[in-house]
Amino acid sequence: MESITKNRQPPEVLRAMVERAYGRDEVPDDDAVSELSHGWFNVAYRIRLRSGRRVVLKIAPPPAVEVMTYERGAMATELAALALIRERTTVPVPVVHFADTSRELCDADWFFMEYIDADNLGMLRDVQTPDERAAVNEALGALNRELNTIRGSHFGPLTGPGDPTWRAAFLRMIGGVLDDGERRDVDLGHDYAKVRQVIAEHADSLDEVTEPRFVEWDMWDSNVMVRDGRIVAIIDHERAFFGDPLIEAGFTGSEVPAYGDSSAFIRGYGRGPATEAERVRRRLYCLYLVLIMTIETAYRNFPGTENYDWARERLDETMALFDRAA
Repeated sequence: MESITKNRQPPEVLRAMVERAYGRDEVPDDDAVSELSHGWFNVAYRIRLRSGRRVVLKIAPPPAVEVMTYERGAMATELAALALIRERTTVPVPVVHFADTSRELCDADWFFMEYIDADNLGMLRDVQTPDERAAVNEALGALNRELNTIRGSHFGPLTGPGDPTWRAAFLRMIGGVLDDGERRDVDLGHDYAKVRQVIAEHADSLDEVTEPRFVEWDMWDSNVMVRDGRIVAIIDHERAFFGDPLIEAGFTGSEVPAYGDSSAFIRGYGRGPATEAERVRRRLYCLYLVLIMTIETAYRNFPGTENYDWARERLDETMALFDRAA
């Protein structure tokens, strides 16, 4: 996906990064470098080192490009998430080889990690049978449940500062997204004051959440790597935070079917039927997601209006959920 947040670097800078991380003997020829194009935020390169080993380089957006509030410091979040996951779970994630925050070789943070030789699940959905798709979704649910066993000391960003309550953290998060939209005058098709009113009217449901848990939040198909029908890695962790596990992407389709069937994921996760308060929270979390999807189109310079149009339809559907529940 093309986005102005992708901080592409010239070959000489990429070679300097390899030398700093792995030594001069591992610096490859230019033709050993290729961009991985399916990401939406950071630029990522697959690099074959001189020794033949393949690695991935991720570079954060350039500082001159304005990103959404929740995306600030995203690379630090990803590094913290990867460390937590490897230390406290058995969920497979790439090993980080080297990270540089000095801004000496380029204008942003960057890091190297292992290359996962597997298929991206997002590229397989059209060729999978329904049974194969359900099996992977069920396995994702089980992995996501394990991720959610990680406890935090606060709600909000992994690297802090945080909030003592989930209500405070979530209202800060969704409020920041709305502020981002107003700053760029993004048309939601709904008055911003009305959206804020809907959030305030249902915020009491957030008070049920009293223990901060690690939330991956971005575990969509494109962030899942599979080999021979098995999940071998979860990638792209820059949107993780401490919060309510019910906000995870795998639950989204339970309220808005356009995101896909959540039943296999929920079965693998091991959750029973949702209570009414949990369904209210799920609607708020769907609203948070679709506000981001709508507003980010003004920050990424995506070509055309396809992304915006799809998100606007989902926003209408999500707002209607609150009307029906009134």
